[in-house]
Amino acid sequence: MEFIDYYNILGLSKSATEADIKKAYRKLARKFHPDLNPNDKIAEAKFKEINEANEVLSHPENRKKYDQYGENWNDAEAYEKAKQQQSRQSQQRSYGGQQTYGEENFSDFFESMFGGRERQQQRATYRGQDFNAELHLDLMDVYTTHKRTLTVNGKNIRITIPAGVTNGQTIKIKNHGGKSPTNGPKGDLYITFVINNKTTFQREGANLYMTQEIPLLTAVLGGSQHIKTIDGKVKLTVKPGTQSGTQVKLKGKGFPVYKQEGAFGDLYVTYKIRVPSTLSRKQKELYQELQKLEN
Repeated sequence: MEFIDYYNILGLSKSATEADIKKAYRKLARKFHPDLNPNDKIAEAKFKEINEANEVLSHPENRKKYDQYGENWNDAEAYEKAKQQQSRQSQQRSYGGQQTYGEENFSDFFESMFGGRERQQQRATYRGQDFNAELHLDLMDVYTTHKRTLTVNGKNIRITIPAGVTNGQTIKIKNHGGKSPTNGPKGDLYITFVINNKTTFQREGANLYMTQEIPLLTAVLGGSQHIKTIDGKVKLTVKPGTQSGTQVKLKGKGFPVYKQEGAFGDLYVTYKIRVPSTLSRKQKELYQELQKLEN
């Protein structure tokens, strides 16, 4: 199970009051509620995270455990019982003239309980808390691979963003999460991309889709049409008698394929015939002649 930074999910700091938590939860729950975001998988996942964070942070006892043990807060009681048992054994040894053991020797107690490999497995479960973050980018930002510096929990992290990442995609940055409460491995950082598309293209995976208007006479008689792709202009040949809604494919003129260097999707162009809204006297006469011929 991947644990999340509950404070970060609600947009709060650890000093937040109960009222702050309640207010933040209500605001976010309204924003991402499934009824207001039908068929939106990202909003649905966000809503679940918000509820999970509220269930822990709105409960004083659970919040106390979470603040102390991070992602291992569910094991807090077992951890505390083990500490108490170790403390009792240390006190019993002190009566026999042996020195009592402090917190620094608590790991020895785990070894006496679990021994060797089992002790290592027990300690390995107490890894640092995983962090979750969102990175908002424009579509053209992910057209090429580039590096970007993020600030997470006050620390700057330099990451490489591969070309072709998709909206809602999550990547993992190992060992950039929280510290372990038992000196174990750090948690991981999970970054979810939110891609804003401000272009005229629609994107589906690595393929792009666009609509291109063409003049009526070009559709009837055929000709050429210049169109603007995502990386420049190309000249298309329009066949005579082209109908409105006709779709043509430009191979390799789409978006980069994620983590496949040099691979691109395709661009699909749908023609929309532009009917003139105003005609000169001469043009009107010619169209009238054509109408007579058709009749």
